[in-house]
Amino acid sequence: MLNLGSLFRKKSKDVAKQRLMLVLSYERQGLPPSMVDKLKEDLISLFSKYPQFDAAGIDVSLKKNEDEREELWISIPFKGS
Repeated sequence: MLNLGSLFRKKSKDVAKQRLMLVLSYERQGLPPSMVDKLKEDLISLFSKYPQFDAAGIDVSLKKNEDEREELWISIPFKGS
């Protein structure tokens, strides 16, 4: 029997994975701010399905490390106990 729920989850997961790979591949070339925003939207949509996460508190940003290289930072908080 076909489980329609698994089809939708897989699609969402695959889209998020594809976008994350795109973000990582452009790390050295500079990333348009709209891509970071879209990634954040996708993560909020994905983690909203799980009650243990605070999807509204998700933070996605590009930061420079000690070597002045850009890094992608993703923070996905748990809900308070």
